Amino acid sequence: MSKDTDTKYRLAQDEDSRKIYIEDNFQAEIRRKLFHLTSLAFPVIYFFISNRLALQILIPITLTILFMDIAKNFHRPSAEFFYRTFAYILRRYERDAQIKNLNGVTCFFIAATFCVIVFPKYVTILGFLIMTFSDTASALIGRRFGRTKIRGRSLEGGVAFVVVALIVILLSPKIEYRFGEYLICSVAAVVGAAAEILAGNTINDNILIPISVGATLWFLYLLIYPSMDIYKFGII
Repeated sequence: MSKDTDTKYRLAQDEDSRKIYIEDNFQAEIRRKLFHLTSLAFPVIYFFISNRLALQILIPITLTILFMDIAKNFHRPSAEFFYRTFAYILRRYERDAQIKNLNGVTCFFIAATFCVIVFPKYVTILGFLIMTFSDTASALIGRRFGRTKIRGRSLEGGVAFVVVALIVILLSPKIEYRFGEYLICSVAAVVGAAAEILAGNTINDNILIPISVGATLWFLYLLIYPSMDIYKFGII
């Protein structure tokens, strides 16, 4: 085999390996995002229960999961159980036992508890609806079609985030269904997408998205509709 032929052969092998790696990553991302969609249960249930009951449920769950997550970093049997049980939905850095971090589920419950304590119910619910659907679309589109990279994230994924968020906004309940409410929610969606891209991998999406979207929603509602009662939302 000539040198040129050998080089072409190795390049082809490298290209095939890269394609397989991307495909494996995409399949793994699908598994993670299917699991991620179960987080839809939180905003749906929260719509029907009181703030107090939500916290009575969330706080013990959050503390338990946080304890287990921290324990895996320092207690070998806990680590073995954790990685054996959840390896199929963990990202590569989350499977690295040498890296001390919190997994996405823990971050989700921390963010949920924080948002229920701090934000009005409407803001929390919409923030998590956008996070659930838009983050899923962003990850899958970005993984498959992302070409324009910004801080490790793709612009294509960010566009998918906003498009899906706009669909969620159109279909989700509003306080008084004023036109300005849709504009406020759209701005919050863009802020969430921008925050996800600009933050890169420094802050977990399950914390970053609902808090950035929620803070923007709350601020703009208070600014544009100061007399609107955004606390009056949900069954209870």
